[in-house]
Amino acid sequence: MKITSRNVNWIRAVLNKWFCEWVQKDDPDILCLQETKAFENQIPAELKYALRDYDYIWHTGTRPWYAWTTIFYKKNLEIISTKNTFENFPKFNEDGRVVELTFKHNDTEIVLLNIYFPNGWTRADWTEMLTYKLNFYEDVIKYINAQRDEWKEIIVTWDFNICHEPIDIARPEENTNSIWFLPIERAEMDKLQANWYTDVFRYLNPKLANKYTRRSYRAWARPRNVWRRLDYFRVSEWILELVKNMEHQEFILWSDHCPISLIF
Repeated sequence: MKITSRNVNWIRAVLNKWFCEWVQKDDPDILCLQETKAFENQIPAELKYALRDYDYIWHTGTRPWYAWTTIFYKKNLEIISTKNTFENFPKFNEDGRVVELTFKHNDTEIVLLNIYFPNGWTRADWTEMLTYKLNFYEDVIKYINAQRDEWKEIIVTWDFNICHEPIDIARPEENTNSIWFLPIERAEMDKLQANWYTDVFRYLNPKLANKYTRRSYRAWARPRNVWRRLDYFRVSEWILELVKNMEHQEFILWSDHCPISLIF
């Protein structure tokens, strides 16, 4: 099975950059997208046609042109349920940040969560977002732990908007006091690790440096490899035993984030 995840930074923009051709070549069983910035009735016809072998779950948030998430999944998968609203977790709904797919693999229920985390920067209306971001982490851990307590296995993919360790960011010393690398943010990643949700890429590549997923469009960041690793797969223990590989598709340059793929 192959699960590919990508922050597209507006679905309409990447459609003009060979997005459909890339999806068809990549051929994932499940495709998770973040920052689609579109309502379901705004899904472009060319995207529906390119993904005609897939069903999908699209978030039903209410804030236009903002975050939004979706999961496309092949019609031959054994799907148990999908979810795009979360009754007891309103922060998941406000900006369309979370969608969920539960499917069966080898007689085991697997919960896949596709999440776009708050970035923590101040909003355009000067709303302070770091507190909101930290509370969002807390709710996510609470939610996935409740799922695991029901004997479900967990896969979480996300634009986490945090670099966990110095190896995950170019120039860590210069960014100690910067959003995405604040100690208080990185501590939330420590909590995930303490709860046995393993960072698959770092598990497979514990010492591999200069491997990132997000690069700014500014100041020649791409050719200078001034990047950050903000996009992750974290999985529960049973899933980790099945993992064969994880890929960063760094050659895909049509967004400020590159796609990542989990193969198990």
